[in-house]
Amino acid sequence: MRAAKIVMTGLAAASLVTSAALAQQPMSGMVTKIDRLSGTISIQQTQSGTVGAAGGAVQEYKVPKGQSLEELHAGDKVTFTTADGDGGKTISKLDKQK
Repeated sequence: MRAAKIVMTGLAAASLVTSAALAQQPMSGMVTKIDRLSGTISIQQTQSGTVGAAGGAVQEYKVPKGQSLEELHAGDKVTFTTADGDGGKTISKLDKQK
């Protein structure tokens, strides 16, 4: 019984580490909508490596209160990382591509 608990704890820890690593991989996309009043941004994720792809689905993300959206506009290309937070996905890093 004790060995089973140790194995289960190890598997749970490995699962959390893997999930955190996947959430922190940078993604890229195009801004489709910015709602500065509610602090959200909608981004159409770019499909990479697929010939003829029209683009990914548009997803809405929360933006932390300290991060400014003033320099961004619809149509801008961005790179970003997300984290799962309370009630949805939150942008943890957002950079405008040049």
